Amino acid sequence: MARPKYEIAQIIKRFGSDFVSQCQPNSFTLRTLDALQQCRTQTLGGHKDRCDSCGHERFSYNSCGNRHCPKCQLPKQMLWAEDRMIDALNVKHFHLVFTVPDRLNEICQLDSKAFYEAQFDCVWSTLRNFGYTHYGVETGAICVLHTWGQNLSLHPHIHCIVPATGLTLRGKLKDIGHQGKYLYPVKMLSSVFRGKLLEKLKGQLKKNNQLAQHQHIINECYVKPWVVYSEPSLGNVKQIVNYLGQYTHRVALSNTRIKHLDASGVTFSYKDYKDQANVKLTKLSGIEFLRRFCMHILPYRFVKIRYYGILGSRYKKEVQPLKDKPDLTKAVETKQQRMVRLTGFDPCKCPRCKAGMMISIEEFPKIRSPVNVFYPNASKRYF
Repeated sequence: MARPKYEIAQIIKRFGSDFVSQCQPNSFTLRTLDALQQCRTQTLGGHKDRCDSCGHERFSYNSCGNRHCPKCQLPKQMLWAEDRMIDALNVKHFHLVFTVPDRLNEICQLDSKAFYEAQFDCVWSTLRNFGYTHYGVETGAICVLHTWGQNLSLHPHIHCIVPATGLTLRGKLKDIGHQGKYLYPVKMLSSVFRGKLLEKLKGQLKKNNQLAQHQHIINECYVKPWVVYSEPSLGNVKQIVNYLGQYTHRVALSNTRIKHLDASGVTFSYKDYKDQANVKLTKLSGIEFLRRFCMHILPYRFVKIRYYGILGSRYKKEVQPLKDKPDLTKAVETKQQRMVRLTGFDPCKCPRCKAGMMISIEEFPKIRSPVNVFYPNASKRYF
């Protein structure tokens, strides 16, 4: 696949200083932008390779590994998907998406970490209660947080994959979800989730003495109907993992969606779901683009993929009968060998002769410049 013409790193390099001066982001956001800008450049160091057959040489630079970097997610996504394939239960699964009204974005921006934690807690509490009340079992879920819409707007929502099985109070596995097309009644699910989340947000605002000034938002959201998207059961284990893998290691905007970059701003593509998901173009100024992009930088060490109930580590022994037996004769692979098998591409093979192997002959250390990327006149780096 050809490399995209434009990248997030180019936008940060071009508009980063103006964005920092105008919006004054926190230090963690600055560190993230700095990492994305330096990804696969001389700053992070690298190595020089030479083919042991034809003598071809190339230079390779290290990746930043940041979870918000669009260039560093594919290996993580593929390895995660294969690991989940091994651990998946051989039962039907259901896909649900818990969304919140955009009216709550104002509260989310007060303390995004507390807001996202509340979302996770209320999603699992709702699913767990419905598992007990409808089927009398302890169910489970894999939950993945997304915070963006197609146009980079703030749209926090949680994707959930729920297995059609659960543990009874006697510790026996019981099939669920066979009574209808969907796992739970959607309208009931939405109203219960709404009540739980708004009550939790009220408690957080009251604790921080902010409830009075945001009480009108809470009242509006109580009246407004909420939507939990529910889909019929998915197919086999492979289809389930491949489907969920699309949602796990995404970033707010991939480089392939950036269509043009100039002094006036950034043009990128998006799907307009109000118009049958047709792909359209939109343009934002460089500062506005970075402002929206930074809204989706998750808080420091925040966990965006979580495992609940019988899909957590606590119930590994109980759900073992629903898993495929491991192949003990299979040779142990390194991470690099796994990636070659999954992608069909071996980066160690010579790109010129296609026969020799690229051998590292020289290593380049990281370059620690004393000049700040966004504050050129500063005497030292902020991060």
